[in-house]
Amino acid sequence: MSLIVQKYGGSSVADATSIKRVARRIVDTKKAGHQVVVVVSAMGDSTDELMDLAQQVSPLPPARELDMLLTAGERISMALLAMAISDLGAVSRSYTGSQAGLITDSAHGAARIIDVTPGRITDALDKGAIPIVAGFQGVAQDTKDITTLGRGGSDTTAVALAAALNADACEIYTDVDGVFTTDPRVVSRASKVDYITYEEMLELAAVGAKVLHLRCVEYARRFGVPIHVRSSFSQAEGTWVLSPEGVQAAVAEGKIMEQPIISGVAADLKDAKVTVVGVPDRPGEAAGIFRALADAQINVDMIVQNISSTATGRTDVTFTCPQDSVHKAMAALNDAQGSIDFESLIVDDQVAKISLVGAGMRSHPGVSADFFTSLADAGVNVEMIATSEIRISIVTRAESAQTAVQAIHTAFGLDADGEAVVYAGTGR
Repeated sequence: MSLIVQKYGGSSVADATSIKRVARRIVDTKKAGHQVVVVVSAMGDSTDELMDLAQQVSPLPPARELDMLLTAGERISMALLAMAISDLGAVSRSYTGSQAGLITDSAHGAARIIDVTPGRITDALDKGAIPIVAGFQGVAQDTKDITTLGRGGSDTTAVALAAALNADACEIYTDVDGVFTTDPRVVSRASKVDYITYEEMLELAAVGAKVLHLRCVEYARRFGVPIHVRSSFSQAEGTWVLSPEGVQAAVAEGKIMEQPIISGVAADLKDAKVTVVGVPDRPGEAAGIFRALADAQINVDMIVQNISSTATGRTDVTFTCPQDSVHKAMAALNDAQGSIDFESLIVDDQVAKISLVGAGMRSHPGVSADFFTSLADAGVNVEMIATSEIRISIVTRAESAQTAVQAIHTAFGLDADGEAVVYAGTGR
């Protein structure tokens, strides 16, 4: 008997009909001889709607109370799903994140899991019940307050439970058939990836791929949890996210011919470009800039420093950060202006970050040349460049994002013969 943790996203439990369909799938898995633990997100766009309601009531709601409000969405889903499962003749029990043993720090809105004590979940399994856990939430170890894990928190909840329970797999159900070479909503001929390494998935998640959240993949890699991304709307085999050894084993077993050079292309339109103008070109100035940003908890991605002007002895430093962090970044830098002595700040939020990811880059020359040739042929101008062993990223104009993604996708032979199916979801 295997133990499977299944996570169902908001589009999979969007309404009563969807909840009943998911309940049948869970019960079928149980009847097939597996133990099942289920994690659910809020129904459809419930979390966004609750956030909108909070902002109508208060422009700056207290973080503690906002977490109390937002966790209501998952509690509704878990109770309704438990009811639907009971109607199918199976025994089910619903649990909040705190009842399931998800212990977090006290950072409201972006709490991190620090321990999992799933005693009530194992008790339910031992009694033959199907535990249904509310995703996205936990309880702070010190304050005992309810916390939320931030975007993608239900995925992280599922992987954390799978690790704590030593599950055989964590199935992440969504509204597409797996991980695709790019967003099938943007490029209809995106191809499904059968196997991908944690490392490649981390890079894709970090640069804008929405199918799995970065923290979820980090957790899975740390504890070696196999993730199976698939659709709750079909029975198709999805995408397995595994260690490099796991992918190589799949190759050896003939499940795939070989690991592809390129795994995917991603676009992120939620970054902004900030330029610190007129920075003195001397040791310690860059350290001062990024220390100020680090102290303000700003996540910086791409960094470029221009050539110093001989006449002025000053240079410009440009970086990217999330758009919703720009005001905080500006405030932090302005506060530090006395010690850094820069001249001004320029913000550009009409940019897109386009990234190409693939472990095969390490051993295949010419990837960079093909990447930049495809952009040039499509008339896409490159403003910034950053690379890692398995990733090339550029910043371009936001209006060029779709053109860039389609050009790169085609240039690397990633187009499928037919169109990818997107079953549901608003993308909100």
